[in-house]
Amino acid sequence: MLRALDGQVAWVTGAGSGIGQAAAVALARAGMRLALTGRGRDALERTADLIRGAGGDALVAPADMSVADDVQRAWEAVEAAYKRCDLLVNSAGLNVPERGWSAVTPAGIDAVVGVNLNGPFYASRAVLPAMRAQGGGLIIQVSSWAGRYVSKLTGPAYSAAKHGLVALSESLNQEECGYGIRSCCICPGEVATPLLDKRPVPVTPEDKGRMLQSEDLAETILFVARLPASVCINEILISPTWNRGYLEGVKL
Repeated sequence: MLRALDGQVAWVTGAGSGIGQAAAVALARAGMRLALTGRGRDALERTADLIRGAGGDALVAPADMSVADDVQRAWEAVEAAYKRCDLLVNSAGLNVPERGWSAVTPAGIDAVVGVNLNGPFYASRAVLPAMRAQGGGLIIQVSSWAGRYVSKLTGPAYSAAKHGLVALSESLNQEECGYGIRSCCICPGEVATPLLDKRPVPVTPEDKGRMLQSEDLAETILFVARLPASVCINEILISPTWNRGYLEGVKL
């Protein structure tokens, strides 16, 4: 039987747009109280307005996810406001246009790894003491198809970071399951989010329409969140039925 989520607390990173925003709204509609983190306050406030407009409760706690002190300050704001965290959704992510080996720079590598791998590490580490003390909790890591299959499309830094996130997630299950803490790593194929606009080769509106949508991932996240605390979904690999990688391949 799926659990009710009324009154529980969810901290969502990358909540200003895309998967993070859609997940935050879906979780709020299911009765959760939301804490929203990301780099841009204005974008987070727009998400908060959507939640409050639907009768939900939202706290805005901006942070650069690649900076450990920023993430810790955001968590402290969440903890001060809500005193607990039942669900952490690590959805913040980015890529750079210059991503292949012939073009990627050290700054680009640092930016991609900083947000896609270090950020989830910092946020997961921050919530663990509270989750241990309350006797359980769920962490959902939004990785990528590139976290399972190396792709020239996403570039080496992104592929490496997302592979690392899969390992980070399973290490949490290995070490924290005795505290009732679960981690689920979701690895989606192409999703029509603003991140696509960073690609060297533009994606057509027609192709975007046949990809996974942010709301599809929000429903997946909500499903995992509603499962009984005794159930751990270690990993979900999800793709659009119309899979460009299968049908025609994609040039970098």
